[in-house]
Amino acid sequence: MTENTTAYSDIDEKDLEILEQVENDFDVGLETLSQGLGLSKSAIHYRIEKLKENGIIEGVTADVDPLALGLEMVSITDVSVTHEEGYSENIGEKITTISGVEQVFYTMGDVDFVVVSRVQTRDQLNDLIEEIVAIDGVNETSSKFVMEEFHGARNVTENLTRAARDTILDS
Repeated sequence: MTENTTAYSDIDEKDLEILEQVENDFDVGLETLSQGLGLSKSAIHYRIEKLKENGIIEGVTADVDPLALGLEMVSITDVSVTHEEGYSENIGEKITTISGVEQVFYTMGDVDFVVVSRVQTRDQLNDLIEEIVAIDGVNETSSKFVMEEFHGARNVTENLTRAARDTILDS
């Protein structure tokens, strides 16, 4: 399991404002950011590059609608495994390599992993589950099938409490 070791000691209020703007519209231009934040385009560019180098901005992507491409079958699979040294990273990494797997969460509680998968056909889903079960150390799976999706915005900066913002800015 990886630990978040990113130091945010160099982040200031302007960096947080840039993150908020970029998170709301990944395609926002330097000119727009510059005008909105009162910084030069070169200062904005420098700050964005610094945020990328520090691993705070992981990349700039487009949101592709999976339904428009026929990826309509979504499953949530609980995976129970044998607890041996290093099992969380070993099994988690193997699951992430399976075609159709979107997200893998190592959890505490009744199950060890929760896997979110998206495919086009039942055959693909069956193959995906068979690949999970074939991983050494996997004992049991239980899948749920999504009937309808509801989406909210995934804005990390909006989820920061005032105390978390203060901690980041005071570091």
